[in-house]
Amino acid sequence: MKMVNWLSRWTLWLGLLSAVSLPAWAAAPAVGEAAPAFRLVDQHGVWRELAEFRGRWLVLYFYPKDQTQGCTEQACSFRDDFVKLKLLGAEVVGVSLDSRESHAAFAQKNLLPFPLLSDPDGETAARYGALTNLLVLKFAKRHTFLIDPNGKIARRYTDLDTATYASRIVKDLSALTRKPAH
Repeated sequence: MKMVNWLSRWTLWLGLLSAVSLPAWAAAPAVGEAAPAFRLVDQHGVWRELAEFRGRWLVLYFYPKDQTQGCTEQACSFRDDFVKLKLLGAEVVGVSLDSRESHAAFAQKNLLPFPLLSDPDGETAARYGALTNLLVLKFAKRHTFLIDPNGKIARRYTDLDTATYASRIVKDLSALTRKPAH
């Protein structure tokens, strides 16, 4: 009887928590739609905007937390394929809810050659449908958007292996641009 009571309370708690959390895909832009604008500070204190990437492909990736295993694998995957992405005409930008200072330490430790943007209130992540908000805990989900030179969503990724994340995007970008991946 106690087990049933505990299970009922746990189910109720999870139900309430999911009711107040922001669904993973709320307001996520669909392929072909305009990418939501953003203005966020990077690890160097420079304000970055979506508009500055117009005319180039943009790999905009959201990740949960600096210095964690999966996020480090993901970032290093982009670092390792950075030259291939650049040769295909793409820029890479990472976004999480971590602070500018946390991003600076993460980028320096892992030799990341691309901007990491701080989205402390999660507004940008929410506009991309990449925010998990459990009231007491907010974090960005591991979602990536490939944005074309006209500012439209060309691809959306939500379920890739963190260690090989970038290689899939290189392959897709190569097909989209009709350029070979080097």
